[in-house]
Amino acid sequence: MKNRSLGKLAVPVGVIGIIVMMVVPLPTLLLDMLIALNITGALLILLVSMFVQKPLDFSVFPALLLVMTLFRLALNISATRLVLRDGDAGKVIHAFGSFVVGGNLIIGLVIFLILIIVQIVVVTKGAERVAEVGARFTLDAMPGKQMAIDADLNAGLIDEEEAKKRRADVAAEADFYGAMDGGSKFVKGDAIAAIIITVINLVGGFGVGMLQQGMSPGDAMNHYSLLSVGDGLVSQIPALLLSVATGLITTRSATSGDMGSSVTQQLGQNKLALRIAGGAALGLCVVPGLPKIPFLVVGAVALIVAQRMKDPEPEPDVAMAEVDMPAPDSPDQLMGEMRVDPLELALSPDLVDLVDADGGDLLDRVRALRRKMALELGIVMPPVRTRDDLDLPLSSYAIRISGVDAGSGQAPPGTVLAIGDGLQALPGRAGVEPVFGLAGKWVPAEMHYQAELSGATVVDRASVIITHLAEVVRGNASRLLGREDVRALTEMVKRTHPVVVEELTPSLLSLGQIQRVLQALLDEGVPIRDLVRIFEALSLRAKLSADHDGLVEAARAALGPAIAAQYASGGRLAVVTLEPMLEQGLLESLRPSDSGVFMAIDGMRAEAVVSEANRLVEAAEQQGITPVMACSPQLRLPLMRLLRAGSGRVQVLSYTEISGSTAQIETMGVVNGAYAGAA
Repeated sequence: MKNRSLGKLAVPVGVIGIIVMMVVPLPTLLLDMLIALNITGALLILLVSMFVQKPLDFSVFPALLLVMTLFRLALNISATRLVLRDGDAGKVIHAFGSFVVGGNLIIGLVIFLILIIVQIVVVTKGAERVAEVGARFTLDAMPGKQMAIDADLNAGLIDEEEAKKRRADVAAEADFYGAMDGGSKFVKGDAIAAIIITVINLVGGFGVGMLQQGMSPGDAMNHYSLLSVGDGLVSQIPALLLSVATGLITTRSATSGDMGSSVTQQLGQNKLALRIAGGAALGLCVVPGLPKIPFLVVGAVALIVAQRMKDPEPEPDVAMAEVDMPAPDSPDQLMGEMRVDPLELALSPDLVDLVDADGGDLLDRVRALRRKMALELGIVMPPVRTRDDLDLPLSSYAIRISGVDAGSGQAPPGTVLAIGDGLQALPGRAGVEPVFGLAGKWVPAEMHYQAELSGATVVDRASVIITHLAEVVRGNASRLLGREDVRALTEMVKRTHPVVVEELTPSLLSLGQIQRVLQALLDEGVPIRDLVRIFEALSLRAKLSADHDGLVEAARAALGPAIAAQYASGGRLAVVTLEPMLEQGLLESLRPSDSGVFMAIDGMRAEAVVSEANRLVEAAEQQGITPVMACSPQLRLPLMRLLRAGSGRVQVLSYTEISGSTAQIETMGVVNGAYAGAA
């Protein structure tokens, strides 16, 4: 705790100390120590920038760059004060100046100017440009990365926590490169300031030496030029180190290790390249006039290193094992070919790259979709058999349930689906989003950034297929729930609530009857995750009657709050009701049959009820509200069948189901008997 508090206060105290340094004179000994700290700190930052795995691991770098730049400028100001006031700026500056100048003022100034030019023109300018482009590309790529995260979340590949983490990483990456774009300007400005400060020291020192110290022009020039060059060097060497660190951070690409390991691995991964380079160096030895020893040594070292390198491990040969294959007309082979898969994804031959182990992630997404459907609907989605189908047109796929096509679409190789307006300028072919029917265009994958900049939503091929597959599974969940699945679900409930299962089956209901109830719930979009509550309701109802419709309504009543919550939005549940006289008339028209209860009303009256219900629902949807129809429990199922036959758009809930909801009820309209009778 003490170390944490100390680290928390170190930076604020340091920044305040830097500001004080610009105003308060420093003794030469303290200045020497701070100069040594500046050089060591810059070297440490350079080494850290080389050893980090990725730029975001050193996310504090832009702020640290500003602090180090201020620290260096404060040292320049303090040194300038001592040079002009005392003619002495400490032993470090004097030593640097003596070593570089070496008794020749012109050579010292030339070396100093070369360091400045290298820093400004080469390192700083390049790092500034890379940071600018990196910031621009990172910001442009943000929508696409967010869409990819949302697609993985919707497909069930990641959970909500992982999605939040990835979104935070995307935002942090954009902030980092934006900060680096501005931070590189600090280094450039610092280099320009160093030139100005050095000129001020030279001119000011020459004037002070002659006018105040009584030195001769030659002595004043030699003395103060030595100190000025030394001051410039002790500030520019750390500045050069930070400029190199800035360039390294901004030019790091998607490597998995530190820079040293990556450089060694990637440069040395090809023996042939090293042999050619070594042979070329040895070949230069025969050029007349060139020294032989340097090229001979370098070429020999390259050839020795190439010889000692290990050859890359060859790809393992997949040998076809000699196994006894069954005869084509054997019973086992024929039964295997006769079997119909409950869920199948057929791909045209040019789409098999989506399931390749080297780059396709479609199979991983399919596996994740099974988990998502289990958590959403409460069923164990059967394994998806993915195979190629030569009968399909190129760039197409088909989703089949029990061998029957349930959906199909397009996914051209090398493209992404751009959905939105303003795509006329982009190349590609027209396409349709298969779930919602939105118009779009399949554009080349390398142009997804341009599509995003035009305001379109860009979705990759695998996400299109997985989204379509998920929608097909939701719409056909009842067909995918087999008897074995019901048995497995019952055994799962029995492990935690044995009494509930023992009371229900087989004494009251068979597995087949339970399966029909669960399928009916799934047909109406009701998840069956809460099997304990469903089984308890079925037990109570089955003691009175095993009528299928009654069992379904009993299960729905038990799940009433959860069903109503599906259609509530913002704490409000929008409903369309029946006029009391009309509802009473419909109740009196109920008649039992072998296929369930139905309403014995004339066609004109039924058509009028359906038309007015659809009209009220459409009016509410235009306001952005999706209402449900509310009626008495006895009328719910036959009314739902009537409305489903008419349009299939209106969901029907009973008063019992709505009464258990905590949402506020908002009436969107009433279907009245007069309108229906007039019709």
